[in-house]
Amino acid sequence: MLIALLGFSARAELLGVTSFVRVAWLRPSAYRSLLRLFHSPALDLDRLTTLWIKLALKLFRPLRVGGRVVLVADGIKVPKEGRKMPAVKKLFQQSENNSKPNFIFGHSFEAVGMLVQAALGQVFCVPLTSRIQEGLVFSNRDKRSLLDKFVELFLPIAPLLGQQTVLVADAWYCTRKVIRPLLKQGHHLVTRMKANAVAYTPAPIPALRTRGRPRIYKDKVRLRELWANNSPFVSAASPVYGESNIQISYFSLDLLWRPVGKLVRLVFVRHPTRGRILLMSSDTCLDPLQVIALYGYRFKIEVSFRQALHTLGSYAYHFWMMQMTPISRRSGNQHLHMKSDHYRKMLRRKMDAYHRYVQLGCVAQGLLQHLALNFRAKVWGAFRSWMRTMKPHQPPSEAVVAQALRDTLPEFLLAAPRDRGFDIFIAEQLDVDRCPFLRLAG
Repeated sequence: MLIALLGFSARAELLGVTSFVRVAWLRPSAYRSLLRLFHSPALDLDRLTTLWIKLALKLFRPLRVGGRVVLVADGIKVPKEGRKMPAVKKLFQQSENNSKPNFIFGHSFEAVGMLVQAALGQVFCVPLTSRIQEGLVFSNRDKRSLLDKFVELFLPIAPLLGQQTVLVADAWYCTRKVIRPLLKQGHHLVTRMKANAVAYTPAPIPALRTRGRPRIYKDKVRLRELWANNSPFVSAASPVYGESNIQISYFSLDLLWRPVGKLVRLVFVRHPTRGRILLMSSDTCLDPLQVIALYGYRFKIEVSFRQALHTLGSYAYHFWMMQMTPISRRSGNQHLHMKSDHYRKMLRRKMDAYHRYVQLGCVAQGLLQHLALNFRAKVWGAFRSWMRTMKPHQPPSEAVVAQALRDTLPEFLLAAPRDRGFDIFIAEQLDVDRCPFLRLAG
């Protein structure tokens, strides 16, 4: 597992498990051993995730609002062309980027990250976990939606943090299927509402109780129509991360939202360059500017995805299954309720291999962020390259940390004491013919 983490952190190319062998100059036999690692049940996936979340709390300073840890969630679709890869299906990509095709074949992931703060105030998103959420249907009685599966992914994570959380997500998560389970466990959601949403004013409590249930909802409010009234808007300095000298106008009100059945805080925001946006917080105690600032941090998980894809290759696995029935080019979900128990067991084993690979990628990315935030000067001192946008007074990116690790790896292998198990293991597995620094040292 340490070799895999070293491979994620220091490799220069993202060509699957073979790049792990190349970056550490290992013997070719190590390739099969690494494949067995990802497929082995000895590396317990749930235990690995639990330990990583507990370690992340010790390594970082979580961003907190009202005493709650701030988490972010989003989905990512990873292209995969393998016709013998479980859970690969035709996926629709809704994006404003012209370089992305509308439809791809691949895996659909849901990810949860934790916002952490550096000593100088910078905010990073540390990935906690990421799982494939669609593509396989093991039972025809399984009626869970993607939102139900996301809640099942999120709720076991929150208790590991030891306190209540605030989840920041986009408008796709603004549904009763997400908000109600979160509220039941004491968590809250900050999200964006759709433009056609409606809410209700609370009905007054009658002085004299009559027959029947007291009325809860009074007047229906079409939220789109509230933008026309300029009088309640007030101006303030933008609290969005990275913005300065920008004035926004906003106003907020608490209304009943029928999918939740309780009061929620609605924040109407007008931005001079970004346009207008309607935000919702299930916590009515949050200040409107705090709600705006929290939703401004949502893009941090997009930055985390970019580093995971292009720096660490956390989703660059190529495991395929020889015994699998090839999928068609118009494939949707793969229904398995008519397959044998042995076939379904093999599919689960392969899915666990994907998840172990991605989870170790999350751990490696978090460790790179730990070095960037807590050992900034040492990282810049070991960075033996050049970038046009170098800022040594700020925490480096994961790409800079990875480059520094690559530059200092030969020195570590030569100078590290040989009384530690990992160093002994590396020394025994090295392919001397492919280690130029060992030949020069000899």
